[in-house]
Amino acid sequence: MTSYISPFTGDVIVPTDVSYASYTLTATLQLVWPANGTDANNVCARIMDIQAASSVPQLKFPPADQASVGTDALIRNVGAFTITVTDYNGNTIATVAAGTARYVYLTSNSTSSGVWGVFTFGTGTSTADAATLAGYGLLASGLTLNQSHPVSQLSANYTFATTDRAQVLAWPTSGGATNAYLPLASTIGNNWFVLLKNNGTGTLLLNTTSSELLDGTSSAKTFQPGDSAFVICTGTSYVTVGYGVSTEFAFTALTKVVTTGSYTLTASEASNSIQKYTGALTGNVTVYFPPVVNLYVISNQTTGAFTLTIGTTLGTTVTVAANTQATLICDGTNFLNANTSTISGTNISMVDGTVSNPAVFFASETNTGVFRPAAGQYGLSILGALVLNTKAAGIEVTGTGTFSGGVSGGTF
Repeated sequence: MTSYISPFTGDVIVPTDVSYASYTLTATLQLVWPANGTDANNVCARIMDIQAASSVPQLKFPPADQASVGTDALIRNVGAFTITVTDYNGNTIATVAAGTARYVYLTSNSTSSGVWGVFTFGTGTSTADAATLAGYGLLASGLTLNQSHPVSQLSANYTFATTDRAQVLAWPTSGGATNAYLPLASTIGNNWFVLLKNNGTGTLLLNTTSSELLDGTSSAKTFQPGDSAFVICTGTSYVTVGYGVSTEFAFTALTKVVTTGSYTLTASEASNSIQKYTGALTGNVTVYFPPVVNLYVISNQTTGAFTLTIGTTLGTTVTVAANTQATLICDGTNFLNANTSTISGTNISMVDGTVSNPAVFFASETNTGVFRPAAGQYGLSILGALVLNTKAAGIEVTGTGTFSGGVSGGTF
């Protein structure tokens, strides 16, 4: 059996010293002491840079009873996963978090496991290396860290990445309309953010993934030329801060699918001055807006013999007929029709309308009014039924008539 005790000093023979080694752990790595002046594989060096492929692999020291008390090693984790350092028998000596270093030294070599002293290297009054600490959004300037927002240009249909953190992403000045896509919030993490600016000549639509919410809605957020905002991830959704609307392109549009019942718009949805409603209605629909003063253009592009009503929960509402548009004013409580007529006004053009949705109708009875049944005809609809149709050849009346003054002229 080999003896590691010096016959001259009675102490364990000090192994040959190797100053530095670097390892990548894909499995548990068993270190060995350098011996006879040669560097064996997996040698335990005085300074070691370690990178682990996952959090599972371990770094195991050689037998402690084959080294002298005071044998030491500095272990620096240069990877992304925590490294577990054990003695020869698998007992944990220390854990080394990503980006940190631990100093390990032997205090007792009476067993193969030994007794080890450990402390974190570089704490206390040590001066940090700013260049090493600088990550995304930080810039090393001398010994200090400073905010940094480097500017880069978006490409068409760009998908943001973790490495875009704190960057200014600008749609180029020569770019027309395009889309940009945010990844799943869970993959990019809480507090990730970018600064987004549309420097282009067309609309930039910012989309989420898998119907995640952006400012409370899954709809794409519109950035007109000149618009900008901070886009921040909460870990489950996204919000914008300082969303700036260009005064040159002040209007944004919302397209919302409705079917039946009531819908309450979010503040983000209601911020769109132009609102288009689509869908096959299976019942009457009421859309409730926040009680704020604003001007809206409502386009009813729904189908089905049901009504679309616009209002707040506090005051009067306005019904918009199918296949028509209406300009409405909200005074903070009531919705009012913004269209007016003047004596000196020019000709007024109306849509043809239908028997169930007349071109001109009553707010409380939307299927009663006038419409154009066909070319050269002017019809009167009562409760969705054509009762009077005026043609070039005469008048057609559906049903009976009561004439208080009698009827004269012609042949009956």
